Amino acid sequence: MIDLSFQDTVAVIKLDRAVTNALSLQLIEEMAVALSRVASYPKARAVVLSSANDKFFSIGLDLPELLELSREDFRLFYRTFNETCMQLYTLPKPTVAAITGHAVAGGCILALCCDYRFIAAGRKWMGLNESKLGVPVPYLADCVLQSLVGTRRAREFVESGEFRGPEEAFQIGMVDEVVALEEVWPKSTERARQLGTMPPQAYAIVKRNRVEATEERIRGHWEEKQRAFVDCWYAPEARERLQEALKNF
Repeated sequence: MIDLSFQDTVAVIKLDRAVTNALSLQLIEEMAVALSRVASYPKARAVVLSSANDKFFSIGLDLPELLELSREDFRLFYRTFNETCMQLYTLPKPTVAAITGHAVAGGCILALCCDYRFIAAGRKWMGLNESKLGVPVPYLADCVLQSLVGTRRAREFVESGEFRGPEEAFQIGMVDEVVALEEVWPKSTERARQLGTMPPQAYAIVKRNRVEATEERIRGHWEEKQRAFVDCWYAPEARERLQEALKNF
Protein backbone atom coordinates (compact mmCIF):
# COMPACT_ATOMS: atom_id res chain seq x y z
CA MET A 1 0.00 0.00 0.00
CA ILE A 2 3.07 2.22 0.25
CA ASP A 3 5.55 2.62 -2.60
CA LEU A 4 8.96 3.78 -1.33
CA SER A 5 11.65 4.69 -3.86
CA PHE A 6 14.73 6.90 -3.97
CA GLN A 7 15.59 9.47 -6.61
CA ASP A 8 19.13 10.62 -5.90
CA THR A 9 18.85 12.38 -2.53
CA VAL A 10 15.04 12.42 -2.44
CA ALA A 11 12.96 9.65 -0.89
CA VAL A 12 9.57 9.29 -2.58
CA ILE A 13 6.71 7.84 -0.55
CA LYS A 14 3.55 7.21 -2.59
CA LEU A 15 0.22 6.12 -1.17
CA ASP A 16 -0.84 3.26 -3.41
CA ARG A 17 -4.09 1.69 -2.28
CA ALA A 18 -6.61 1.46 -5.12
CA VAL A 19 -7.81 4.93 -6.18
CA THR A 20 -8.86 6.57 -2.93
CA ASN A 21 -5.88 5.64 -0.74
CA ALA A 22 -8.24 5.07 2.19
CA LEU A 23 -6.27 4.96 5.44
CA SER A 24 -6.41 1.50 6.98
CA LEU A 25 -4.27 0.14 9.79
CA GLN A 26 -2.09 -1.74 7.30
CA LEU A 27 -1.45 1.36 5.18
CA ILE A 28 -0.57 3.45 8.24
CA GLU A 29 1.76 0.75 9.58
CA GLU A 30 3.50 0.48 6.21
CA MET A 31 3.90 4.24 6.12
CA ALA A 32 5.48 4.22 9.58
CA VAL A 33 7.99 1.62 8.38
CA ALA A 34 8.78 3.72 5.30
CA LEU A 35 9.35 6.84 7.41
CA SER A 36 11.66 4.90 9.72
CA ARG A 37 13.68 3.67 6.74
CA VAL A 38 13.99 7.20 5.38
CA ALA A 39 14.98 8.61 8.77
CA SER A 40 17.85 6.11 9.10
CA TYR A 41 19.07 6.34 5.49
CA PRO A 42 21.79 9.02 5.27
CA LYS A 43 21.61 9.40 1.48
CA ALA A 44 17.93 10.40 1.70
CA ARG A 45 18.15 14.12 2.43
CA ALA A 46 14.47 14.99 1.84
CA VAL A 47 11.07 13.35 1.33
CA VAL A 48 8.22 13.82 -1.14
CA LEU A 49 4.87 12.36 -0.06
CA SER A 50 2.40 11.81 -2.87
CA SER A 51 -0.14 9.45 -4.40
CA ALA A 52 0.21 6.81 -7.08
CA ASN A 53 -2.75 8.41 -8.91
CA ASP A 54 -3.98 11.92 -9.77
CA LYS A 55 -7.53 11.54 -8.45
CA PHE A 56 -6.93 11.15 -4.71
CA PHE A 57 -4.04 12.03 -2.46
CA SER A 58 -6.20 10.31 0.16
CA ILE A 59 -9.90 10.20 0.96
CA GLY A 60 -9.13 9.82 4.65
CA LEU A 61 -9.96 7.06 7.11
CA ASP A 62 -11.21 3.79 5.65
CA LEU A 63 -14.80 3.95 6.92
CA PRO A 64 -15.91 0.53 5.58
CA GLU A 65 -13.10 -1.16 7.49
CA LEU A 66 -13.01 1.00 10.60
CA LEU A 67 -16.73 1.07 11.33
CA GLU A 68 -16.63 -2.71 11.76
CA LEU A 69 -13.89 -2.64 14.39
CA SER A 70 -14.36 -3.25 18.08
CA ARG A 71 -13.67 -0.33 20.36
CA GLU A 72 -10.30 -1.80 21.35
CA ASP A 73 -9.23 -2.42 17.75
CA PHE A 74 -10.28 1.07 16.70
CA ARG A 75 -8.35 2.51 19.64
CA LEU A 76 -5.26 0.70 18.32
CA PHE A 77 -5.81 2.09 14.82
CA TYR A 78 -6.33 5.63 16.07
CA ARG A 79 -3.24 5.53 18.25
CA THR A 80 -1.17 4.20 15.34
CA PHE A 81 -2.55 6.90 13.04
CA ASN A 82 -1.61 9.65 15.50
CA GLU A 83 1.84 8.21 16.13
CA THR A 84 2.54 8.00 12.39
CA CYS A 85 1.32 11.56 11.81
CA MET A 86 3.63 12.75 14.59
CA GLN A 87 6.48 10.73 13.09
CA LEU A 88 5.92 12.55 9.78
CA TYR A 89 5.50 15.95 11.41
CA THR A 90 8.74 15.69 13.40
CA LEU A 91 10.86 13.82 10.83
CA PRO A 92 14.27 15.56 11.01
CA LYS A 93 14.40 15.92 7.23
CA PRO A 94 12.48 18.21 4.82
CA THR A 95 9.10 16.84 3.74
CA VAL A 96 7.04 18.02 0.77
CA ALA A 97 3.48 16.94 -0.04
CA ALA A 98 2.80 16.66 -3.78
CA ILE A 99 -1.00 16.88 -3.85
CA THR A 100 -2.24 15.77 -7.25
CA GLY A 101 -5.72 14.75 -6.07
CA HIS A 102 -8.24 15.29 -3.30
CA ALA A 103 -6.70 15.45 0.19
CA VAL A 104 -9.58 15.32 2.65
CA ALA A 105 -10.05 14.32 6.29
CA GLY A 106 -7.16 12.01 7.21
CA GLY A 107 -5.56 12.69 3.83
CA CYS A 108 -5.57 16.40 4.57
CA ILE A 109 -3.96 15.68 7.95
CA LEU A 110 -1.07 13.81 6.31
CA ALA A 111 -0.50 16.75 3.97
CA LEU A 112 -0.57 19.23 6.86
CA CYS A 113 2.11 17.21 8.66
CA CYS A 114 4.55 17.90 5.84
CA ASP A 115 6.75 21.00 5.77
CA TYR A 116 5.57 22.20 2.33
CA ARG A 117 2.55 21.51 0.15
CA PHE A 118 2.13 21.87 -3.63
CA ILE A 119 -1.38 21.26 -4.96
CA ALA A 120 -2.72 20.86 -8.48
CA ALA A 121 -5.01 23.59 -9.80
CA GLY A 122 -8.59 22.74 -10.67
CA ARG A 123 -11.16 20.61 -8.92
CA LYS A 124 -8.95 19.27 -6.12
CA TRP A 125 -10.43 19.47 -2.63
CA MET A 126 -8.79 19.83 0.76
CA GLY A 127 -10.64 19.82 4.05
CA LEU A 128 -11.38 18.45 7.48
CA ASN A 129 -15.03 17.40 7.57
CA GLU A 130 -14.93 15.44 10.83
CA SER A 131 -17.22 17.82 12.72
CA LYS A 132 -19.99 17.16 10.17
CA LEU A 133 -19.68 13.46 10.98
CA GLY A 134 -20.08 13.89 14.72
CA VAL A 135 -16.43 13.49 15.69
CA PRO A 136 -13.85 16.18 16.48
CA VAL A 137 -10.98 17.00 14.18
CA PRO A 138 -8.09 15.02 15.70
CA TYR A 139 -6.28 17.14 18.26
CA LEU A 140 -2.96 16.66 16.48
CA ALA A 141 -4.40 18.03 13.23
CA ASP A 142 -6.10 20.94 15.00
CA CYS A 143 -2.84 21.98 16.69
CA VAL A 144 -0.75 21.60 13.53
CA LEU A 145 -3.27 23.63 11.54
CA GLN A 146 -3.33 26.40 14.17
CA SER A 147 0.46 26.62 14.10
CA LEU A 148 0.35 26.84 10.31
CA VAL A 149 -2.45 29.34 9.61
CA GLY A 150 -3.29 30.86 13.00
CA THR A 151 -6.09 30.19 15.46
CA ARG A 152 -8.79 32.26 13.76
CA ARG A 153 -8.42 30.75 10.30
CA ALA A 154 -8.01 27.27 11.77
CA ARG A 155 -11.20 27.75 13.79
CA GLU A 156 -13.22 28.72 10.73
CA PHE A 157 -11.80 25.83 8.74
CA VAL A 158 -12.34 23.20 11.44
CA GLU A 159 -15.79 24.30 12.56
CA SER A 160 -17.25 24.65 9.06
CA GLY A 161 -16.21 21.16 8.01
CA GLU A 162 -16.25 22.37 4.40
CA PHE A 163 -13.85 21.31 1.68
CA ARG A 164 -11.87 24.06 -0.05
CA GLY A 165 -10.44 24.32 -3.55
CA PRO A 166 -6.75 24.95 -4.26
CA GLU A 167 -6.94 28.75 -4.47
CA GLU A 168 -8.86 29.10 -1.22
CA ALA A 169 -6.50 26.64 0.48
CA PHE A 170 -3.64 28.84 -0.69
CA GLN A 171 -5.29 32.03 0.59
CA ILE A 172 -5.86 30.40 3.98
CA GLY A 173 -2.21 29.35 4.08
CA MET A 174 -2.76 25.60 3.99
CA VAL A 175 -0.69 25.13 0.83
CA ASP A 176 2.42 26.89 -0.39
CA GLU A 177 1.70 26.96 -4.10
CA VAL A 178 -1.00 26.08 -6.63
CA VAL A 179 0.43 24.80 -9.90
CA ALA A 180 -0.74 22.96 -13.01
CA LEU A 181 -1.17 19.23 -12.48
CA GLU A 182 1.87 18.39 -14.58
CA GLU A 183 3.99 20.77 -12.51
CA VAL A 184 3.15 19.35 -9.07
CA TRP A 185 5.71 16.59 -9.21
CA PRO A 186 8.62 18.64 -10.68
CA LYS A 187 7.99 21.54 -8.29
CA SER A 188 7.75 19.25 -5.26
CA THR A 189 10.92 17.32 -6.04
CA GLU A 190 12.76 20.53 -6.88
CA ARG A 191 11.85 22.01 -3.49
CA ALA A 192 12.81 18.77 -1.73
CA ARG A 193 16.21 18.66 -3.45
CA GLN A 194 16.81 22.33 -2.67
CA LEU A 195 16.03 21.86 1.01
CA GLY A 196 18.11 18.69 1.04
CA THR A 197 21.24 20.65 0.18
CA MET A 198 21.26 22.15 3.67
CA PRO A 199 23.63 20.45 6.13
CA PRO A 200 21.43 17.74 7.71
CA GLN A 201 22.25 18.54 11.31
CA ALA A 202 21.55 22.23 10.87
CA TYR A 203 18.25 21.56 9.11
CA ALA A 204 17.19 19.09 11.79
CA ILE A 205 17.75 21.71 14.49
CA VAL A 206 15.94 24.42 12.53
CA LYS A 207 12.96 22.12 12.03
CA ARG A 208 13.00 20.98 15.64
CA ASN A 209 12.87 24.60 16.77
CA ARG A 210 9.80 25.10 14.59
CA VAL A 211 7.77 22.02 15.53
CA GLU A 212 8.71 21.30 19.13
CA ALA A 213 6.22 23.66 20.80
CA THR A 214 3.34 22.12 18.84
CA GLU A 215 4.57 18.61 19.57
CA GLU A 216 4.82 19.37 23.29
CA ARG A 217 1.30 20.80 23.27
CA ILE A 218 -0.07 17.69 21.57
CA ARG A 219 1.81 15.19 23.73
CA GLY A 220 0.70 17.01 26.86
CA HIS A 221 -2.88 15.86 26.09
CA TRP A 222 -2.04 12.72 24.11
CA GLU A 223 -4.09 10.12 26.01
CA GLU A 224 -6.94 12.42 26.98
CA LYS A 225 -7.62 13.68 23.45
CA GLN A 226 -7.36 10.25 21.84
CA ARG A 227 -9.77 8.82 24.40
CA ALA A 228 -12.23 11.66 23.69
CA PHE A 229 -12.10 10.99 19.94
CA VAL A 230 -12.78 7.28 20.41
CA ASP A 231 -15.70 8.07 22.73
CA CYS A 232 -17.20 10.33 20.05
CA TRP A 233 -16.61 7.71 17.33
CA TYR A 234 -18.89 5.29 19.21
CA ALA A 235 -21.52 7.85 20.24
CA PRO A 236 -24.99 7.17 18.73
CA GLU A 237 -25.22 10.36 16.67
CA ALA A 238 -21.74 9.92 15.24
CA ARG A 239 -22.45 6.30 14.32
CA GLU A 240 -25.57 7.40 12.49
CA ARG A 241 -23.71 10.13 10.58
CA LEU A 242 -20.75 7.88 9.81
CA GLN A 243 -23.04 5.17 8.48
CA GLU A 244 -24.69 7.77 6.25
CA ALA A 245 -21.30 8.92 4.99
CA LEU A 246 -20.43 5.30 4.29
CA LYS A 247 -23.07 5.25 1.53
CA ASN A 248 -21.04 7.77 -0.46
CA PHE A 249 -17.62 6.38 0.35
